[in-house]
Amino acid sequence: MDSALEDVLDAVGPRLRALRQARGITLADLSATTGVSESTLSRLESGRRRATLELLLLLSDAYDVPLDDLVGAPRAGDPRIHLKPIRRFGMTFVPLSRRPGGTQAFKMIIPARPEPLEPTLQTHEGFEWLYVLGGTLRLVVGERDVTVPADNAVEFDTSLPHWLGSADGGAVELLVLFDLQGTRAHVHGGRGVPRVRT
Repeated sequence: MDSALEDVLDAVGPRLRALRQARGITLADLSATTGVSESTLSRLESGRRRATLELLLLLSDAYDVPLDDLVGAPRAGDPRIHLKPIRRFGMTFVPLSRRPGGTQAFKMIIPARPEPLEPTLQTHEGFEWLYVLGGTLRLVVGERDVTVPADNAVEFDTSLPHWLGSADGGAVELLVLFDLQGTRAHVHGGRGVPRVRT
């Protein structure tokens, strides 16, 4: 693993502990808010457990801070981050992971349109996990047509016919995890988290 990445990951636990203590929140309080066990939170803060995206999203919501602040990510526009947007199907994909193979992470932006598009379903191998950062997503998977508001996540098998776009014509921003091997991101039921499963 890249030493810079190792340093970022090693700093997550102490950052989480400092944030919790600065807010005067106990592990028990945080556990009650997030649904994550006290022992898991303690191991995360001590560095005995690596932070997963799922845990970070729960903690980001509980503390009401951006995900970037939890991991100490450099601010957008920092010249050391060489993100090259890819434009496909009228949408913009910003790669957030650099390693070939395995799970790929993207920020996806669906632009606002005066008139919503008609779904054009497609299939491909893999499994996809989406977290709606802003806007309202319309997701069609097989016979299911789901509206997903901001701060909700969905996951689905991409071998099923699927399409995603704006539910109301407004712009939509998503965090996307895609795995060609079909590995799930393990979204667990929480308050208002819809799942599209097969």
